[in-house]
Amino acid sequence: MTPRGLLLDAMGTLIGLRSSVGATYAELAAHHGLTVDPAAIDRHFPRIYRQAPPLAFPELASPALDSPALEEAEIGWWSARIAEVLAAAGAEGQGEDEGVGAESEPPPELGRALFRRFAQADLWRVYDDVPAHLEAWHRRGLRLAVVSNFDSRLPGLLDSLGLGEWLEAVVVSSAVGAAKPDPRPYQQALAQLNLTASEVWHVGDSPEDGTGAHAAGIRWVTVQRP
Repeated sequence: MTPRGLLLDAMGTLIGLRSSVGATYAELAAHHGLTVDPAAIDRHFPRIYRQAPPLAFPELASPALDSPALEEAEIGWWSARIAEVLAAAGAEGQGEDEGVGAESEPPPELGRALFRRFAQADLWRVYDDVPAHLEAWHRRGLRLAVVSNFDSRLPGLLDSLGLGEWLEAVVVSSAVGAAKPDPRPYQQALAQLNLTASEVWHVGDSPEDGTGAHAAGIRWVTVQRP
């Protein structure tokens, strides 16, 4: 059947980074006294990200995204991943024997600085086909929402990139308290759109998108980008 709404993944589906994670991490790390190879960061980041606990905080679950406690939890989660990546990539300090090892941590200001940096629109690009698709779907009367394993920065980022006007809801795992492939993010999006699982399709690029959509009883449409 023709859907009444679409639940859209964000990263890798609607938007992507203009430069690598390693380039941005290394640039800001240098401002905080650390030297690290961007290519080494890019080698280690995917594995560390995949093995990390879900970016979700059940004890803070709330539809509101302006909670200081939620933001602190998000910064803590990302700071832990940043520390792991820098240690794996062999980051070195400016002083003698000041590397970031398994028992040491990068400056706490670095985690916060990177958290703020990745909220800025100039690091991201909207895939060329996305605006035309969103406009066409909206014109056809489809209800549109984003469901993402991301955090409270996402709604503002999508607004800054010019996509917010097409979206009725942005659901992020950190606020739901569960991450894809758990069905709960999809269920919250359905509630916000006032639609049933049989009335929507999910559009996404990762295996978690497919597994989570099927768990929620939603058809998955796969996106495969270069």
